[in-house]
Amino acid sequence: MTLGGKRILLIIAGGIAAYKSLDLIRRLRERGAVVRPIMTKAAQEFVTPLAVGALSASHVYTDLFSREDEQDVGHIRLARECDLVVVAPATADLMAKMAHGLADDLASAVLLASDRPILIAPAMNPKMWTASATQRNLATLQKDGIQFVGPMEGEMAESGERGLGRMAEPLDIVAAVEQQLSGPKPLAGMKAVVTSGPTHEPIDPVRYIANRSSGKQGHAIATALAKLGAEVTLVSGPVTISDPTGVRTVHVERAEEMRDAVLANLPVDIAVMVAAVADWRVASSADQKIKKLPGEAPAPLQLTENPDILKTVGHHAQRPRLVVGFAAETQNIDENGRSKLERKGADLIVANDVSAGTGAMGGDRNSVRLITKTGVEAWPDLSKTEVAERLALWIATHVSGTSR
Repeated sequence: MTLGGKRILLIIAGGIAAYKSLDLIRRLRERGAVVRPIMTKAAQEFVTPLAVGALSASHVYTDLFSREDEQDVGHIRLARECDLVVVAPATADLMAKMAHGLADDLASAVLLASDRPILIAPAMNPKMWTASATQRNLATLQKDGIQFVGPMEGEMAESGERGLGRMAEPLDIVAAVEQQLSGPKPLAGMKAVVTSGPTHEPIDPVRYIANRSSGKQGHAIATALAKLGAEVTLVSGPVTISDPTGVRTVHVERAEEMRDAVLANLPVDIAVMVAAVADWRVASSADQKIKKLPGEAPAPLQLTENPDILKTVGHHAQRPRLVVGFAAETQNIDENGRSKLERKGADLIVANDVSAGTGAMGGDRNSVRLITKTGVEAWPDLSKTEVAERLALWIATHVSGTSR
């Protein structure tokens, strides 16, 4: 049981996603966790204390001014007698209370009084999530050390709108809980920088050069390294997936911005360059939309080469102890991977076949080959999460043997 004996204080806030808290309780208890629930008044409009209590096998706390509960446990003891506080779902309202130190109900009072790690799973309408006030509160909470899982992109149950705002699935929350409460980690004390996703190189205000990279593999690798204890900075190009939990994410658009963000984070122990960076950019992008004129040929695009981020890092004066690059290939995979290893100054090239029909570019699975100076190791077709976890373990095994 991965969470055997761990004490989870689960705060359930209002919102349609509260129904997922029932499955979350079941998943946590399956892994041996002891779950003590708190429900806000709004949460009780969506799920009942009876259901929550039955699944958690625990008393459900609901009222800050309950004479019985304050005499028996009290909100201060609730805040301290746990290993981790989980808020799922976390509404915009509760996030605002947390960011501003309000404590007008049991949930917010416990959160303010707690000295334990806090993990929250936001759930709200996409417009509420992207609202300036919510994003300011998010930044405040992240600065305060609050960890996040989600939100995810998808269709909202109550409105049919699509966008970022869906609560993370219970198993994703459980994985984040396990990450928070796991024991000794082989990459503890090490720093890593990971790049992910595509870059967008502007042609004019509405057009750009890009590729089909989804960022799924890079984001998964950042998560896997963080789970092993590394302090991870993820430099992400434009993607539609959410930022990984437990990872500092820097968002960029262009290759030059990605290079600058990577170099700004040196020195680190580990660099994993997963992003599919555009090789070329327009020498001079237009300030106004380039109009199509009847009968005239399209204006030629003058291209110039983008910075080679992997090569820059591989030959940098502050070169990381371990440099890993990715090679998206459609033919001669091993040969092209070995050539890239030499030219870029990398310790490992993870080569994958992205030819038509493989599904690697933008899909959920990957088949990779690990190319080093001593040989090639072929991995079977795996989910991108499995690739990330295996690669993180490979990195943990090899980083200690590299020179500083």
